[in-house]
Amino acid sequence: MWHLYLDESGDLGFDFVNKKPSRYFTVCILATSDGESFRRIRKAVVKTIRRKARHHNRGSVQELKGSHTEESVKRYFWEQICDCRFGIYAVTLNKLRLFDNLRRDKSQVYNFVARLVVDEIPFEKAKAGVRLVVDKSKGKTGIDEFNEYIMNQLKGRIDPATVPINIDHRESQTEPLLQAADLFAWGIFRRHEHGDRAWYKLFKEKIVIDRIYLQV
Repeated sequence: MWHLYLDESGDLGFDFVNKKPSRYFTVCILATSDGESFRRIRKAVVKTIRRKARHHNRGSVQELKGSHTEESVKRYFWEQICDCRFGIYAVTLNKLRLFDNLRRDKSQVYNFVARLVVDEIPFEKAKAGVRLVVDKSKGKTGIDEFNEYIMNQLKGRIDPATVPINIDHRESQTEPLLQAADLFAWGIFRRHEHGDRAWYKLFKEKIVIDRIYLQV
């Protein structure tokens, strides 16, 4: 089974005159086909919340978030999974170069960038099922549109009759690997948005793809 966890960092605001949106928007997938690594990453998230994150925040933490988790807590998590078998795939949109007519539909932009990341994953090697878990941020219509769009891309590369494909949209609090994906997405976003490599440099060895779409 291929386990894929998709999360994003940054925002899809485009009013650079009156507001202060991010310049970049990152979509990241944590991917593993190794069952033991899947279990270890899951366990590491739960253990990090229980032993470190809650201690730093007086017991109020329910999940790991890249933007709120202290650097020392991220390091503790990383030390538990650094020898696991997984890959990180990310595409970062340079929002400043996106055409004005495309900016109007943020859902379409999100789906497009997500597809760019999905396109980078070697699904042709998948022998069993594929499960893509997405951080739930859309309503029913948005979820249906996303699933149809991504499934149409995948069906051109995988035969669903022999390799079942499942797309789930889950709350990150219920999916530890979504929280891990969030940590990595935030690290990649921070690198491009602010030149901050403090967290990024720890996990960069696991990065398979990290590219900017519409680079200057």
